[in-house]
Amino acid sequence: MLPENLEKIFCALNAAEARYLVVGGMAVMAHGFVRMTRDLDLVVALDGANPKRVLKALGSLGYRPKVPVALMDFANPEKRAEWVAEKGMQVFQVVSDDLMDCPVDLFVEEPIPFAEMYAGRKEFSFSDGLSIPVVGLPQLKRLKAIAGRPRDLLDLEELSRIENDHE
Repeated sequence: MLPENLEKIFCALNAAEARYLVVGGMAVMAHGFVRMTRDLDLVVALDGANPKRVLKALGSLGYRPKVPVALMDFANPEKRAEWVAEKGMQVFQVVSDDLMDCPVDLFVEEPIPFAEMYAGRKEFSFSDGLSIPVVGLPQLKRLKAIAGRPRDLLDLEELSRIENDHE
């Protein structure tokens, strides 16, 4: 059973036929290491109309950027490149007054090619027919190693333990 706010987000993204993957803390929990997380981290396919589909879905739930830019600026590859080059931005955070407990972080660049991550995804299905694509364990471990922060290294250690327990 998903919390209601997460269900709303995933239903909106799926209805928009957005291509996305759950990464970060929620992916870590989905793979078996229960820990706290304060946001929903998503890697979205950054090609074609997909970024606009993602933004329209999130916008329909009242999401807006935490920084002073237009929501649809994220769909512009030049803007994203500028944010990375000038501000060192890694994620574009959106927040909603209606879903205050669930900020969403969208990766500004694909840390691993989206097609590669999507091919290795694990689908989590719920009784109401909702299916959520979560980055696969090998790619999640790579993402955690790339990030390299203390929290990520702890997650990586636990994910490796879980992987070894299943072998």
